[in-house]
Amino acid sequence: MSVANIIEEIEKLNVLELVELSKTLQEKWGVSAAPVAAGPAVAAAAAPTEAAAPVEEKTEFDAVLTDVGSNKIQVIKVVRELTGLGLKEAKAVVDEAPKPVKEGVSKEEAEKVVAKLAEVGAKVEIK
Repeated sequence: MSVANIIEEIEKLNVLELVELSKTLQEKWGVSAAPVAAGPAVAAAAAPTEAAAPVEEKTEFDAVLTDVGSNKIQVIKVVRELTGLGLKEAKAVVDEAPKPVKEGVSKEEAEKVVAKLAEVGAKVEIK
């Protein structure tokens, strides 16, 4: 069903049905709508409630290597250990810093990456 079809269907509703629709959308997504007026403005007032969504807490993080430090070879070894990459790929990650080492991991996993790389002198940010 396209947006145009939805708007056409909404325009067919009477005022009481529009109020019920607005309340249902507000309850379903936990948002509030501006006061509903009769006529074409009703369709415009109902649309923003669909776009607004509750803010979710971030659950996936990226561990980004920002500085290699003086132990480049040790950093490459740790990157290989953490990611399972081959020597060439791990070296590329280190050479191209700032570069993500792990992406889309839990906060705990990202913190482990930071700690492991900090042991060998590298600097890592969690984003």
